[in-house]
Amino acid sequence: MFKTLIDTATLSGFLDDPQWVIVDCRFTLTDTEAGGRAYAAGHVPGARYAHLDRDLAAPVAPGTGRHPLPDSAVLARTLGEWGIGAGKQVVVYDDSFGAIAARLWWLLRWLGHDAVALLDGGFAKWRREGRPVAAAVPAPRPVQFEAHRDDSLWVDSEFVRRAVARRECLLMDARSEERFCGDVEPLDPVAGHVPGAVNLPFEDNLDLGGEFLPPEALRSLYHTFINDLPPDRVVQMCGSGVTACHNLLAMEHAGLHGARLYAGSWSEWITDPLRPVALNGDEGMPGAGR
Repeated sequence: MFKTLIDTATLSGFLDDPQWVIVDCRFTLTDTEAGGRAYAAGHVPGARYAHLDRDLAAPVAPGTGRHPLPDSAVLARTLGEWGIGAGKQVVVYDDSFGAIAARLWWLLRWLGHDAVALLDGGFAKWRREGRPVAAAVPAPRPVQFEAHRDDSLWVDSEFVRRAVARRECLLMDARSEERFCGDVEPLDPVAGHVPGAVNLPFEDNLDLGGEFLPPEALRSLYHTFINDLPPDRVVQMCGSGVTACHNLLAMEHAGLHGARLYAGSWSEWITDPLRPVALNGDEGMPGAGR
């Protein structure tokens, strides 16, 4: 059972295995249908397509972030329609170094399905190596997906507010340094970060070729932030709870188990103007309303 990463050579040997399910998660925030068009043009043979907004998130509502957690019953039904059930090995991929596909990796674990792995290097490496690509859309046989939701894997805004104030956890932000510092903000109406958070952009999990660093290198990277803090006292966040899952996957691959997701992340935090916002060295100014 593959539970974190899988390489392209291994996946290529299981394309015809009915116990394996592949899901294409390509998506672009600035053009939400680009991933679907890319999938239609060519994908790993047998792959289903997951749309971030429609399949991997609930509709945005007042007080939520940009990608609220999906309703677990709706997601379970979708997973079953894709043929994902007990005993199935799932492989997820995208063309953005795992930034989107890691969301489905985490969601499956949230619903109790641990046999899920991210394709290391993604579709870019798959194509670069000349591996097969298909345009045909599969017609999977639906199965019953039995969800066993584990809500201990994520936290909400109130938990973050209390835990950071009391120094009960370490909050790590997976966004770019420029967004974390508030120098730029291309997606959300308020720039900055949650006071007390530290910044570890998800790209730092990767080598220059776009593949994950080895487990020992990832352990060393994360220990520079968490020191002797138990991993289960780490909370990962980002802009909307998507790329934070990349950091969670990296920690799991490094053997640092138990970190949690701040599901609403920055885009939810700033919906309340009373929640403080930090800009660079300014660590406590109320900022969502200014």
